[in-house]
Amino acid sequence: MKVDKIIGLILLFVSACAPSTQQLTSTVPPATPTEESTETPEPTFASTATQTATSEPTRTLTPTIEMSPTVTATATFAFPSVTVNKQAHCRYGPSVAYLHAADLYTGDTGTVRGRYIYSNWLYVKFDKLNYFCWVAPSVVDVVGDVSTVAYKELNLQSIGSNMYGAPGNVTAVRDGERVIISWNQVEMTLDDDRGYLLELFVCQDGNYLWWTDSYPEQGSTSYTVRDEAGCAQPSSGKLYTVEKHGFSEPAIIPWPAP
Repeated sequence: MKVDKIIGLILLFVSACAPSTQQLTSTVPPATPTEESTETPEPTFASTATQTATSEPTRTLTPTIEMSPTVTATATFAFPSVTVNKQAHCRYGPSVAYLHAADLYTGDTGTVRGRYIYSNWLYVKFDKLNYFCWVAPSVVDVVGDVSTVAYKELNLQSIGSNMYGAPGNVTAVRDGERVIISWNQVEMTLDDDRGYLLELFVCQDGNYLWWTDSYPEQGSTSYTVRDEAGCAQPSSGKLYTVEKHGFSEPAIIPWPAP
């Protein structure tokens, strides 16, 4: 009986140690993805073929033609030309009353650069001179139309200089149709002395006239001119001291009404 229990225990032990033919089922839980594995990875594209470069078709470009503006030639203004026809003087103003500026001789040439509104004298640049001066139209032959040339304003203070100043104590009195203008003598050296210049606007025979005159030396201090009623504009006048270097500022003549 005791022997039977021992044999039974041996058999039980052997059966427990023998391998089982039953399929084992894994009880290991599936791996939990880490935090990084929850992101969807960007796809990586691998080239599976060698790309063959394909040439783009050659384009034939049509040039854009830009229109160039038409250049219109501007005609250069041709100043009327002059040729001196007799020996004469060129002056610093448009009448014989003004200072001598240069001697002119037959054949001297130049161009007309201006004209004066109150006389027919011409403002000329002579080829032999490096300055401009005024000339009477009677002493030059003109080629061209002087009416196309602009009027030139007269500015005597731009000519040279004057150290003596305008005459003082200028008066004007009327005696009927005559106006007598008087002033104090301006004392100048004999070398400088060129007297006085008068620029007047007077009414004569119903015509409003630009009137100029001069005295060659300082001792003459009175001047008489005819001036009448009947013009739309009032008469007036200016008086200058003149020395060899130029003209003074003007003294205004207090003109008496007719």
